[in-house]
Amino acid sequence: MASHPSSAPSASETTPRIDSELSTLKDAVAVALEYAKQLGTTAAEVAISKQQGLSVSTREKEVETVEFNKDGALGITIYRDGRKGNSSTSDLSPEAIREAVRAADGIAKYTSEDPFSGLADAELMAQDIRDLQLYHPQDIDADELAQLAIRAETASLSVDSRIRNSDGASANAHTAAKVYGNSHGFLNGYCSSRYSLSCVVIGEESDGNMQRDYDYTVARKYQDLLSPESVGQQAANKTLSRLDARKIATAKMPVLFAPEIATGLMGHLIGAISGSSIYRKSSFLLDAIGTQVFPEWFNIEEQPHLVGALASANYDSEGVATQSRRIIDNGQLATYLLTSYSARKLGMTNTGHAGGIYNWTLSHTNQTFDDLVKAMNTGLIVTEVMGQGVNGVTGDYSRGAAGFYVENGEVLYPVEEITIAGNLKEMFKGIQGIGKDRDLRSSVRTGGILLSEMKIAGN
Repeated sequence: MASHPSSAPSASETTPRIDSELSTLKDAVAVALEYAKQLGTTAAEVAISKQQGLSVSTREKEVETVEFNKDGALGITIYRDGRKGNSSTSDLSPEAIREAVRAADGIAKYTSEDPFSGLADAELMAQDIRDLQLYHPQDIDADELAQLAIRAETASLSVDSRIRNSDGASANAHTAAKVYGNSHGFLNGYCSSRYSLSCVVIGEESDGNMQRDYDYTVARKYQDLLSPESVGQQAANKTLSRLDARKIATAKMPVLFAPEIATGLMGHLIGAISGSSIYRKSSFLLDAIGTQVFPEWFNIEEQPHLVGALASANYDSEGVATQSRRIIDNGQLATYLLTSYSARKLGMTNTGHAGGIYNWTLSHTNQTFDDLVKAMNTGLIVTEVMGQGVNGVTGDYSRGAAGFYVENGEVLYPVEEITIAGNLKEMFKGIQGIGKDRDLRSSVRTGGILLSEMKIAGN
């Protein structure tokens, strides 16, 4: 819905804290599991999530939309003699839950047998449930969120006369409760919170051409957000730096991925080592465990239990305990990312990665981003990539890009309308340096990544 802040629901007045619903959600999961047992199913697992939140967007320092959401659903998977059925319901009354269980069981009776399906092994279930401090409720109303967004816009528009307009700001406050249980006897749940603020700014060049850029802040705890003024000013400064962009001549040169783009580069590694890509033989890293994929100094530590981090969890979406582990060990691939299904398909051990990864922290070469720019000498800083030109089977990489041309370790001018190309195998092995000033706003925690060489298609 859209409205003015005054008519929007106040978080303190209309939205009880989500943790007050946790015991009810656990009861609903228990009802579903007990009924599945009564029906004589082989096994069952149930997941339920509820989210509630408030989002306010502004444009030109006026409130544009206010959205309040509260939703959730229970999903159940029934296993019966190697067959599988799924059902879901948003009605948590006992009869509706039982009807969903019956529906899933009915589906399971008619699906094909799959020897690899089923619950994760009982001994893998999480036992040590720690307080990871993921939930920090804060009473915030629409007026307060609107003021955050307006302050960010106001700050961005005051930086320079070439900042012609704001393309909007958005402030968000969301909380969630998640419960998972299965017929191994595992039943657990937790709450989480997430707050964010973003601002998009438009700048105009002397010839009328325009550029835009943005900045954002995100945190589990409301008080940990950066100030609206810093977000707005950074959005404006990033936009100003892109004015008067030009193409460069086609060449091969070093490329430095800015931290927020470097996280995406590692996203291609995640896809390549996910169990589903491996058993489908659709990855350029087939049979790569124990082989050199990165330089020998390069490590990736997965740290699921970092207190308050954005991608922390005690267990995955199958109840499997998460573990601290090295994904890349001295440049070698140490593990694939396996769920119970993919592990069985591959004859390997479940690694607890149903649902994603957990706080990957990349090693660094004790250089700041500015140090990497100087070390690059002459090359290209990439601050934006566009398009989907990445082949997960071959590793071929080709994407539109924008950024900055560097010569003798100094940024000379912004660059746009170019294409960067290479192959991920060579790109990974060709990493020359990683910044120690990490971006912590995603599940991949890394600084800038300097590659030895890529093809640049320009003029």
